Amino acid sequence: MLNADTRQFALAADHDPPIVVALMPYTPRHRAIAVSVVAGMLAVSALIAPFVSLQIGRIDSFLPVVQTVLSAADLLTAILLFAQYSVQPHRALLVVASGYIFAGSFAFLQTLSFPGSYAPNGLIGDVYNTPAWFFVLWYTTFPLSVLAYALLKDKGKTSRRSTTASIAITLICVVATIAVLSWLAIGEVEHLPRFFTTGLMLQTPLSNQFNVGLALLGCFVLLVLFVRRRTVLDLWLMVTLFAAVPNFLVAAYAGSARFSVGWYTARGFALIASCLLLSVLVTEMTVLYSRLASALVMQRRERANRFVSIDAATAAIAHEIRSPLGSITLNADAAQEVLVAQPPRLEEVVAILKDIGEASLRVSETIKSVRRLFKDATDQPAMISIEGVARQVLRLLQHELQFNEVLVVTDFRVEAPFVHADPVQLQQVILNLLKNAIDAMVFTPRDGRRLNVDTRIERNSFVLLSIQDTGIGVPPQDQDRVFEAFFTTKPAGMGLGLAICRTIIERYNGRLVLGKSGPQGSTFEITLPLVR
Repeated sequence: MLNADTRQFALAADHDPPIVVALMPYTPRHRAIAVSVVAGMLAVSALIAPFVSLQIGRIDSFLPVVQTVLSAADLLTAILLFAQYSVQPHRALLVVASGYIFAGSFAFLQTLSFPGSYAPNGLIGDVYNTPAWFFVLWYTTFPLSVLAYALLKDKGKTSRRSTTASIAITLICVVATIAVLSWLAIGEVEHLPRFFTTGLMLQTPLSNQFNVGLALLGCFVLLVLFVRRRTVLDLWLMVTLFAAVPNFLVAAYAGSARFSVGWYTARGFALIASCLLLSVLVTEMTVLYSRLASALVMQRRERANRFVSIDAATAAIAHEIRSPLGSITLNADAAQEVLVAQPPRLEEVVAILKDIGEASLRVSETIKSVRRLFKDATDQPAMISIEGVARQVLRLLQHELQFNEVLVVTDFRVEAPFVHADPVQLQQVILNLLKNAIDAMVFTPRDGRRLNVDTRIERNSFVLLSIQDTGIGVPPQDQDRVFEAFFTTKPAGMGLGLAICRTIIERYNGRLVLGKSGPQGSTFEITLPLVR
């Protein structure tokens, strides 16, 4: 027994949108194409109506070519419908797939028995009536299968068996039915009513009655399907049924159904209808597959971007707070040394604790700023002095600069060079560049570690901040890639610092570039619009 939740889920599943082409609602575009095909058939029928009974000669190669292609198209359509049933097991799909197997099989059997197709008197059955009975079986089993489909398609019933078992049982039943009916049409044809007696051109009255009956059956099924139309498959089944009607009307009207203009035209209509449905199913399945593939690619890309964004955000936060945390550690060590000194230098302890407090506040501001950066939130730009921000960062890195014995030379030649930017984000950029400069000078002799920080005006409209170190420089092959995300020359680097820095600077209509780099060091330049 299903519990309440399971039953609710099962009911909800019945209302899920279809995931196979055959059960998808048709669109105005589908309807327009189908109406165009029907209109074309009507136009051709109107043109040939005066000549429908005109005999144009017996072309033995016409029927085997046309109906072999038609049979192949019907059987391929059945395979596609079985494949769609395996995706969404709806019993109506099994029924209509069975109808296409009936149609394809009886069409091919009629071709084998038709005189002049593969042999002068046909390969199977008698010369006259076996082909006619296969024609009757063809256009009886197919409309009845479509009628069953039309009555079952809106009930939403699915098979309780596995899809493979259901398809296998359906195929066995269909093949057995075809075998029994074929045996009657071939081996017991003399006991069946006759459609032809003295030749292929003269039909009995019974033949006309069957033609009228088959026409009425096709029109009835077409009407039922028209009333219950909803899906792409419904639309093209109606076109197929409409294309079959001329077969019966020509035979009933002309009295001589074979080798006339009407006969050739009716066979051509049937071929076009079968190939059109197959083409529509293949096309729609391809379009659906491409859409699903695109959606899957986009979903994977979105998921990958989400992971990258999370990874980048966490890496950026870790990258940016490493400096203040290192400053806190160095200040704490310095405070311990000052406290154990005799006598303790309490004034220095107060200054150190103040630096620790500023560093801890900066960690909080850094986290907020990086989050704003990755969330594309509105930043908080202000008119600030780039020299003031640079001095503040140098003060934050004072202990690290002293520990690494780096000589800092500043040359601020601009009075109050104001720019419009977020002060915390600009501080992050300068801090990152200075940290990179310190790391680049690790292998430089201690007496050669020099850091130059200067500003100047460019073209009377921009302020340029230059940071030059005496490190090992960036290899020439990597100079064009230093600003790429996840590219790094550091063994333990994430490759995000410079990429984030460039993003921040470009947000304020500025530029961050590698001015020059070589064995004597590197120079990074920040250019921002000057606010006067």
